Formats: sequence, C-alpha cells, structure tokens
Amino acid sequence: METAIINITEETQNQETIMEKIRAAGHIIRQGGLVAFPTETVYGLGADALNPQASEKIYAAKGRPSDNPLIIHISNMGDLEKIAKNVPKSARKLAERFWPGPLTMIFEKSDIVPLETTGGLQTVAVRMPSHPAALLLIESGGGFIAAPSANTSGRPSPTRAEHVAEDMKGRIPMILDGGPVGIGIESTIVDFSAEVPMILRPGYITADMIRETIGEVRMDPGLIPDDSGISPKAPGMKYRHYAPKAQLILVEGSKEHVQEKINQLAKEASKEGKSVGIIGTDETRDGYPLGIVKSIGTRTDGASIARHLYGVLREFDQLDVEIIYSESFSEAGIGQAVRNRMMKAAGRQIIEA
Repeated sequence: METAIINITEETQNQETIMEKIRAAGHIIRQGGLVAFPTETVYGLGADALNPQASEKIYAAKGRPSDNPLIIHISNMGDLEKIAKNVPKSARKLAERFWPGPLTMIFEKSDIVPLETTGGLQTVAVRMPSHPAALLLIESGGGFIAAPSANTSGRPSPTRAEHVAEDMKGRIPMILDGGPVGIGIESTIVDFSAEVPMILRPGYITADMIRETIGEVRMDPGLIPDDSGISPKAPGMKYRHYAPKAQLILVEGSKEHVQEKINQLAKEASKEGKSVGIIGTDETRDGYPLGIVKSIGTRTDGASIARHLYGVLREFDQLDVEIIYSESFSEAGIGQAVRNRMMKAAGRQIIEA
C-alpha cells in the first residue's frame, strides 16, 4: 500500500488548502479507511468508530491486542449523548473545564457503538481533542473517530509524522503531517462507570486538577508499582507499552547517587562490549563521560520532559543501542504520567542508587 504523507502545517499554505487536504482525509475515514493525524497529545490512527470493520483495521495495522479498547474522538459535546449512556454531572463538570483537551472519560456505551471499537466491553472511552486539525478531521470524517496512538503496538508513541511513518508506512493510506505535538504523552483516562471516578491512566490533566473540579477520585491500584500482582483496570495498561528496542532500566535515588550509579553501570556494560544509551537532563548530561547521552529536557519543566520522552526513545532506536539507563524524575504534576510511561517502557526494571 502506498502511504501519502500530507503536510497540513500553516507555514507554507493557506487555510483553504489545508481544509481540502483534511476533507480528503475525512473521505478516507468515511469509506472505512485509516488516517494518521496529529492531536495535542500524540499522533492518532483514526478510523470510523461506528464501523466495526474499520475498527478491526486499526487493530490489524498496529498489531494491537483485540481486548485493548479504542478511544472515540468527538468534536462537539452534543455527540457525547449519541455514544454514551448515564453521563454523570461530575463528568460534565470535567468536560466543561478540560474539553477540548487531553482528557478521556469512560461511560456505559450506547447501542450504536460496536464491540469491535470497545474491545468487547460495554463501556466506551471518549475524548474531545483540542488540536484544530483533529477537530476538523473528526467533523469531516463523520463525527466519531476511533483513534489509538499511530504506532506499532508496544512501541513509543509518535509525536511527529516521521515517527508514524517509521511504523505505519505501507500499512495505511494517509498520514496528516501537522508538525510536532504539544504535550507528547497520551491523555488522562478517568472511568465514570464505577461508583467513584477512577483514574486509569495518568496524563497532563493531573489527579489534583480533577479533585479540584469534582472532588473525590481514586487511582487504579494497578498503576501503583508494588508486589501485589494487581493488574491495571484499563485493558491496554496491562501490556508493555512505549518500549524502545533496547533494554531500558530506570535508576532512582538522589541526583548525585543516580549519576554515580549510571556511570558505574555504563562502565560495566561498555566493558562487556554493549552499546550504551543514557537519558539525562539539561542539568546532568555533562556528567556522563561514557555512552550516548540524550537530554530529555530540564528538571525545572516537567512538561518539557513529557514532550521529549518518546522522541528520545525513538532516537535511541535509530542509534541501535543495546541498553539504556535513565534517570528518574519527580512525580509532581505531570511527572506522575512521565513515570508511568517510563515504568511501562522499562517493564518495571528499576535499580535503586
């Protein structure tokens, strides 16, 4: 299959030209095809959410497990009632504050939503993105677009169109190139199908922000790293995600001890003939004399760390390193979501410095 990569940035073209391209992408969606497109979080792989065969194409293109539900993207609040039942007032309050934006909410599904889209569940995950091209594509594509991240299942999510092309070229007919995304990690997921709302996936919208808006909210106990053996409630969170090709190991502790430990580990791995990658920050990158060192951002800006995470992991893939040692980062604010993604990418391999 030929994959067209279509530039929709505003740098070199007017709005009407961009709209023509988005309408062409919407036509593919309406015909049951797949289109990768930018959102404010990561690039999504979109299909008609109400077409079971189209949803099945997403699973096939990604190599995604069939019990991993797809998020339905909408472009206006009125469409929520068509696909979800029993939407509580607390969810509407969250939507008023955070939609459009990086927040996904789970409700009981309506009859028009096929089980192929929900991974066989009677619940549906819904989000209204804030990226203008995403909203235009949803409208052009029929109003309901199912869209997981546009990567091969298990790989780091794509934050640029070229990342999508690495995984999806030849598998889908079109990629809309809107340039780099703004946030860089997937949306927060809040489950409203339970008595007390539960965060199934942390993201840019933090637990504190949610509590400020609606009061009590719980964290899925399966997200907390311990030895209990509890699996995350969200089906997709039980699989290894966001992983580079190399083995990734997180090193935790004070900044000085972490640097000392990573340098020791890098020295040992280098003696064994392994190609080593190191993930540091702007503040620490010069403290690593061995290995290929990449800065993930600055410790004073958690959002910059989130924005660069997947791109750095993909850069190491291009460099064919065998093992990556990464510093750990604060869990304050968006840091909890960064830690969640890095834990998944590392398969929970952690060394205490």
